[in-house]
Amino acid sequence: MKKFAGSSSVSQPPRRVRAVTLNAALHVLLGVTGLACLPAQAGAPAAAKALEYAKSRILIAPRAGLAPAELAKILASYGGKAAKMGQSNLYVVELPANAAAPSVVEQLGRHQHIKFAELDRRIKVAMVPNDPYFGSEWHLNKVGAPTAWNTTQGSGVTIAVLDSGVDGAHPDLVPNLVAGYNFYDNNTNTADVCGHGTAVAGTAAAASNNSIGVAGVAGQAKIMPIRVAYYDATSGSCYAYTSTIASGITYAADHGARIANISYGPLAGSTTIQNAAQYMKSKGGLVIVSAGNDGINENITPTTTMIPVSATDTNDVITSWSSYGSFVAVAAPGAGIWTTSKGGIYQAWSGTSFSSPLTAGVVGLMMAANPALDGSQVESLLYSTAVDLGSAGRDIYYGYGRVNAGAAVQAAVAATSTVDTQAPTASISAPLASSTVSGLVPVNVSAADNVGVSRVELQVNGSTVATDTASPFSFSWNSTGVPNGMANLVAVAYDAAGNAGASATVAVNVANSTTTVATDTTPPVVAITNPVAGAVSGTVAVSVNASDNSGAAGISQQLFIDGVLKAKTTGAMLSYNWNTRKIALGSHTVKAVAKDAAGNTSTASVTVTR
Repeated sequence: MKKFAGSSSVSQPPRRVRAVTLNAALHVLLGVTGLACLPAQAGAPAAAKALEYAKSRILIAPRAGLAPAELAKILASYGGKAAKMGQSNLYVVELPANAAAPSVVEQLGRHQHIKFAELDRRIKVAMVPNDPYFGSEWHLNKVGAPTAWNTTQGSGVTIAVLDSGVDGAHPDLVPNLVAGYNFYDNNTNTADVCGHGTAVAGTAAAASNNSIGVAGVAGQAKIMPIRVAYYDATSGSCYAYTSTIASGITYAADHGARIANISYGPLAGSTTIQNAAQYMKSKGGLVIVSAGNDGINENITPTTTMIPVSATDTNDVITSWSSYGSFVAVAAPGAGIWTTSKGGIYQAWSGTSFSSPLTAGVVGLMMAANPALDGSQVESLLYSTAVDLGSAGRDIYYGYGRVNAGAAVQAAVAATSTVDTQAPTASISAPLASSTVSGLVPVNVSAADNVGVSRVELQVNGSTVATDTASPFSFSWNSTGVPNGMANLVAVAYDAAGNAGASATVAVNVANSTTTVATDTTPPVVAITNPVAGAVSGTVAVSVNASDNSGAAGISQQLFIDGVLKAKTTGAMLSYNWNTRKIALGSHTVKAVAKDAAGNTSTASVTVTR
């Protein structure tokens, strides 16, 4: 099955690769590729703290349940306008040209109804420049790929490559390409503007067993090209933004990709990227990212939302230029990786840019070998089968160890889906019991599980009003949706197996001012905040918000999917978890009906595609 480099399709002459062994020399080279763009670590030079970011664009996540009208009010004082990222709870906010983005982020980050706010940082490509040469795909044997290929080559799995685009005419990629999207230009042109994305795509999934060029680790997996980067003529390199990357992750999750690879960074410290990665994980997928190429301890807090990868050489030693730290989950070959290049050629590339897609390919093999495994199970097996290098156990250089495709696929085949019967735990930390509340009420929930919490639902008087899928779990509850007096709040946490654990009831006193409308002929206003028109996959949190001139407490709501009643409630908020895996492929209509106390009715609907 393996294809050998050096075939007649290779169009570059043999040249020797120049070794880069000193960090000083590396930094000279990286001067061509641009400056690091994530938050500077303690003790970094002052120049490194002059970080690059979009001057009039920021990223936010409102608390679950916050109505679009309320979010618009919050942003209006800054002149901001929000655009939703796919079916996630992430928003890109465009600010006026004269706005001070850092100041806005600081203020919104303290707002009680905003989960977090973050600058839209410019992020460098994670590659090390080196010369093209006739090489061998040493990395495939190093990770035991030929052994894994006896079982699977990745058929049935789609790997999204979030990068500079992909050469759609490259003979080693054409058989595996599927439709993608360009989030930098907001169109469907996914042509490679830098060459980097083509090399990354080939590392993960260049076509196998076709007698030309090279073999990707998962040579029968599909490649979804998602362009998130642009070419910067000043530096001669490629850059992406946090916003384009997060948009790409949510797009991949919504369009059925099981894996997203991002060879830019380091990214693991971004709250926005973590939330987008968790969104994909909630769909059963995994996000693989580069550790970075600064040759330093990045001092990033470990995260379970994604898999950061450091780079090793032919001797299973971390390269001099690979970033490291406690956030690194695994290591993989990243020096002199022979792969596809823009223009139909083949070259050797180096960087954590290539250890990352190599790992993505291994994950693709595991998912293809046992499609019943969810992302968390695949992740666990990837870690447990890695070759332990460096200090025993997880360490800052190699994480759990260097990936081992042969052992990982074997473990995936042997694995059976263990029945998880342990329910999560949940508790409401705010508001306090017996407190008096009014208007929009921030609700904070702590939840834990032996495997992982997939979502938390907030119930008010027995009705589910909002769903949050990413920790820390927090809500914005519109208390005007219930009559004045005591209201009972309960948080219910769910794991991936469907086990549910409810918090103790927190009773609060609702005290809102009331209005009397003599003759009410005005219908309520109802809006479906999620999903939006477009593709859906996995479990979709359907969210509906309604308001009325006579007060939300008199509203009754019904939710229909394809004409079938799925949920009903009273008040301003309705939430329903829709398992789209059980519906047919094609278009489906979600419809909300709201009726006020006077009988006035209004509807809202959205059409989505599975």
